Amino acid sequence: MNFKFVLFMARKMFGAQVQRGNILLVVMVFGALAITTLVMGMSNFAVMENRAARAKNQNEIAFQIAEAGINYYRWHLAHNPADLQDGTGAPGPYVHDYKDKNGTAVGKFSLDISAPPNGSSIITIKSTGYSLANIKNKRTLKVRIGFPSLSDYGFLTNSDVWIGDTEVIHGKLHANGGIRFDGQADAPITSAKSTYQCQSMHGSGCNNTTKPGVWGSGGPQNFWKFPVPAFDFNGITVDLANIKTGAQNGGFYRSASGKYGYHLVFQVDGTFTLYKVTALKALPSPGWGMDVKGKKHYESYDIKTEVSQGNFAIPANGLMFFEDQVWVNGTVKGRATIGSGRFPVNQNTYTSIVIPNSIVYSTKDGSDALGLMAQKDVLLPRYSPSSMEIDAALIAQNGSAQRFYYSGNILIGLSIYGSVVSNGVWTWSWVSSGGAVVSGYKNTNTSYDVNLTYGPPPAFPVGTEYKVISWDEIKNP
Repeated sequence: MNFKFVLFMARKMFGAQVQRGNILLVVMVFGALAITTLVMGMSNFAVMENRAARAKNQNEIAFQIAEAGINYYRWHLAHNPADLQDGTGAPGPYVHDYKDKNGTAVGKFSLDISAPPNGSSIITIKSTGYSLANIKNKRTLKVRIGFPSLSDYGFLTNSDVWIGDTEVIHGKLHANGGIRFDGQADAPITSAKSTYQCQSMHGSGCNNTTKPGVWGSGGPQNFWKFPVPAFDFNGITVDLANIKTGAQNGGFYRSASGKYGYHLVFQVDGTFTLYKVTALKALPSPGWGMDVKGKKHYESYDIKTEVSQGNFAIPANGLMFFEDQVWVNGTVKGRATIGSGRFPVNQNTYTSIVIPNSIVYSTKDGSDALGLMAQKDVLLPRYSPSSMEIDAALIAQNGSAQRFYYSGNILIGLSIYGSVVSNGVWTWSWVSSGGAVVSGYKNTNTSYDVNLTYGPPPAFPVGTEYKVISWDEIKNP
């Protein structure tokens, strides 16, 4: 303490004649005041720090409670995938106690569940948590989860596959068989095999020799992974039957045509024109095409004559099913899935889907989506255009996605925007032992449509486990 200041104050209090004892008394008084002020300041600081620590702790507890609400509903959906009402059968919000290890309620979380929009599998879970010690301090989390669809793959096959050096794959590729990969990729290339016998049909260097699950001159090789779990193709049968049921109940259904099948042409206004195919073109010499199993086909898949059946709107549920072969092309505006098959299942009566010309979306922002599910093959016919685009997710359930070998018929390029799922060997091109294209498309480019992962075509096959798409905190008002 400043002695001159104390002396000044003493003189003010006791006059000019200040004794030494009086000065000492003044010093003691002001010293006590200073100490008291200091102690009070430190005490107030300690109180403020304690309040801040408690508020921070309560804030963190509220966050943990909100997070517990998210985890609870993810667990609930794992056991009840279709229940979006927390087992109550009533609209939310759904409030739960949050208990400590002793079973004492120390907080609450409130859940709001938003169902997926039409054509999507994405569920939104919003959880607001708070501690009972401070109910005004709330934290809210919003999580979006969904089932990845089968169209999450750029290409998926149940067989061996050869990607040639003129082929580019954008998106994941998986084979339950082995993969010879001479092309280029930008996503994982996976095989269920650690090794396999590479058949002579897959070019020079194979000849029934043992090869790694993925091998070849392509890359990048850091995308290659094998072995991984195999994909179960048997489950697709159920999905095709469900499409038939949906088409018969609010969708668009046609039984056998009594002729060669139906031709569906999508229109840019969101409708489609349907034709009954009454005659097919003859194949040029030598009069046959050969499939991936080496079987010759003398039948044609190119339309010669057809009769209009009318113009129709895409049904509200987007499901169309034909108990016959069906040709599909045009400009798609909307979301639809076309199934082709006959039930009960008999391999002698399997039907296929033929794509005679390009299929394009009116826009590629995710609002348009087309799924083609064939009980047998997805085929490109002999007279498919030299340059062709297919915007769709394709499934050949029991057969192959393929274009037959037609002698001397070499085309320029094929672009696929979507995905290809083929049970059997898949090919749009045929090559010589030296790798030169001798039939089909010289250049093929498959680009995965990212919009299809959680927004697949209606009733398209999806996985069985929800995946987290986004996890965000929302500021409370």
